[in-house]
Amino acid sequence: MSTPRWVLIPKAAEMFGYSVNAIEHKVKSGMWAQGRMWRKARDGRIFINIEEVDKWVEQSPQEAA
Repeated sequence: MSTPRWVLIPKAAEMFGYSVNAIEHKVKSGMWAQGRMWRKARDGRIFINIEEVDKWVEQSPQEAA
């Protein structure tokens, strides 16, 4: 079974190691763009786009160790 592209916040928290509150903060503060990194389903629940979070992490600037 392949990994779904969209998952609920608790699953995203489990996958990425962020707390549910940290993800909710990224959504509410606008750090993660609506429609691309997250979206609200018809039932009002928020889904996170796993592929876009991966891209967000990969595009973060890196400092020399």
